Amino acid sequence: MNSRRNFIKQAGIAVAGAALLPSFACSSTPAAVARPVGLQLWTLRELLPKDVKGVIEKVAKAGYKQVETYGYTADAGFWGLDAKAFKSLLDANGLNAPSGHFGLDGFIKSGNLDEVKPLIEGALTCNMEYLTCPYLDASLRPDADGYKKVAARLNEAAELCAKSGLQLGYHNHNFEFEKQGDTTGYEILLQETDKKNVQFEMDLYWVVRSGNDPLALFAKHPGRFVMWHVKDMDKTDNTLNTEIGSGKIDFKSIYKHAKESGLKHLIVEQENFSKDPFVSIKQSFDYVNRELV
Repeated sequence: MNSRRNFIKQAGIAVAGAALLPSFACSSTPAAVARPVGLQLWTLRELLPKDVKGVIEKVAKAGYKQVETYGYTADAGFWGLDAKAFKSLLDANGLNAPSGHFGLDGFIKSGNLDEVKPLIEGALTCNMEYLTCPYLDASLRPDADGYKKVAARLNEAAELCAKSGLQLGYHNHNFEFEKQGDTTGYEILLQETDKKNVQFEMDLYWVVRSGNDPLALFAKHPGRFVMWHVKDMDKTDNTLNTEIGSGKIDFKSIYKHAKESGLKHLIVEQENFSKDPFVSIKQSFDYVNRELV
């Protein structure tokens, strides 16, 4: 099965202890911008390879206007569809894909930009805005110097992306917030990547689970967080997700700072379910569409 698991190892899921929820201050007003609601297709990773057309149709019927992809390779495409065919499928269902998660570990290890070029071609065929790095293998980030090398590689890939009109994105988990001396891996990436070409996709769940406050990051690095993963935390088990609005995270307070963060694309994600996945994604869409955007 072509899956993001081929190049993303689940990290931090066994981290001991419950993360402290940040206290979200309410000081600014929401940006008066109507944003389409997207879905990270990793949410439906168990279903997509079996029936990509049917799944995409159901995502559109749930109300979503955007999707974020994962797992693309030039050989396998998007779950057996080449990029052109997948773009046609999105068009037929009134969807677009502003971003995709593309594995960059190989390039970060080798520095060979030829590994990035077919990913750029796939992103461009789908009219994406962002080619997003979804994860970093642990071998690439053993210490602060490792993160600095990653940042340098991301800058190289970003320059190549920029020549095609794309921006590079970086999606966090919680390992980036581990201390590296007097800083963190996340701070190194934010400080040492090109602000013009490298943007960040903040996964709010992982930020909260790591014990950090999204609002503090918005204030320290305004405008860098152009995409959000809106993913809620179960009220009794921090390692589990739940439908948006049903868990611990105060998205309404966070969304009041959307303008400060630089938000352009709000993307729902959920990694486990206690109900039918399509019922779940519809419930999350309805909450976000009604209460946030």
